[in-house]
Amino acid sequence: MVCGMSLQDLDALLLRALAEDAPYGDRTTEAVGLSGEGAAHLLAKENVVVAGLPAALRTFELADAACSWTILAAEGSRATSGSVLAKVTGPVPALLLAERTALNLLQHLCGIAAMAARAAAAVEGTGARVLDTRKTTPGLRNLEKYAVRTGGAFNHRMGLSDGILLKDNHVAAAGSVGAALRAAKERAGALWRVEVEVTDLPGFREALAAGAEVILLDNMSDEEMGQAVAERPAGVVLEASGGMTLDRLHRVAALGVDFISMGALTHSAPAADISMELGPIP
Repeated sequence: MVCGMSLQDLDALLLRALAEDAPYGDRTTEAVGLSGEGAAHLLAKENVVVAGLPAALRTFELADAACSWTILAAEGSRATSGSVLAKVTGPVPALLLAERTALNLLQHLCGIAAMAARAAAAVEGTGARVLDTRKTTPGLRNLEKYAVRTGGAFNHRMGLSDGILLKDNHVAAAGSVGAALRAAKERAGALWRVEVEVTDLPGFREALAAGAEVILLDNMSDEEMGQAVAERPAGVVLEASGGMTLDRLHRVAALGVDFISMGALTHSAPAADISMELGPIP
């Protein structure tokens, strides 16, 4: 496994990305007539949380098997602006061919890890954990969820096959929170916990009456969530979701919920500023 993906799946992803960027070769490098061996360094241009270096560096090997690399910053480490994250050597045309694809991936994953680290710090000492969601880039879910873990937050279910979560449309189709929950619990089997999403206190109380074990409080106010915490029986797990920002995390965690899910960890994390420089570092 490389950063949460099998090598086979990672290679397929990176080869598609390389083909997308240069379906008929690198016209610029060919026009200049560049050749020979070179060395490049991946530089942090701001403080970053390192995530995804092995996956990003694999791009250079796929561009040309003669490329090799050395990692200089550990996964999950905090690298300061100006730090060299890795060194890559190989044919200059291959370095230039892989540059953008490798950087796009690395910048994206480091950005997710940095946001996850800030989220984890925001709830430190409260007992709550910050979770990601399924709001990921198609094809990149395993890598993005790896970056979340690397930054210090936690994964929710990896996909629809990994848990039972009754969302608003399941409830609408079933007719009510209680009907959806009872049907799911009847079919789920003894080893599966069923989570149900509610949007108000009446829905929360209906879920409790139907035997809910895990309840997602979606887009509820702080006051409503606080009341739900006060009313929950022992053993019932509460997850808060909807409109979660870094500024709001500590306040929600302090209410006493167990988990806070935050789609922004993967769908809105700003890319880290990382560059590739050929030649010696000045």
